Amino acid sequence: MAGINKDTPVPIEIKLHKVSNKLELAYASGERHELSAEFLRVFTPSAEARGHGPGQETLQTGKRTVEISRIEPVGTYAICIHFSDGHNSGLYSWDLLHNFGLHHDELWAEYLKQLTAEGGSRDFDTTAKFNSGGNCGQRH
Repeated sequence: MAGINKDTPVPIEIKLHKVSNKLELAYASGERHELSAEFLRVFTPSAEARGHGPGQETLQTGKRTVEISRIEPVGTYAICIHFSDGHNSGLYSWDLLHNFGLHHDELWAEYLKQLTAEGGSRDFDTTAKFNSGGNCGQRH
């Protein structure tokens, strides 16, 4: 299962900075990563956005001003992030979050390149298909 491998760095501290709209992850090694709400929303691990296989992804657009409303722990291996646009159906495992921190710049550059290629916008949402009534992937 993702996020519980013995080699996966587990954050010792997770802080939500409301003013900068960033999630800060701190590790025992001294490593720290800050990930914006927009970045986390764009790279949601939700099957609704990622699909169930290669080529089924939906480019996330219009997320520049999205905020993190709240964060819930999921067992000992992940968190569920609730976003201001109602999305909350992706589990952010420790390994995924650590990978995001390590590869943030490359992932973001690739996202911006894809956004431009597909004529998308960080300001206008063309993918608003998420049901805001869900709870960490569960539908009501």
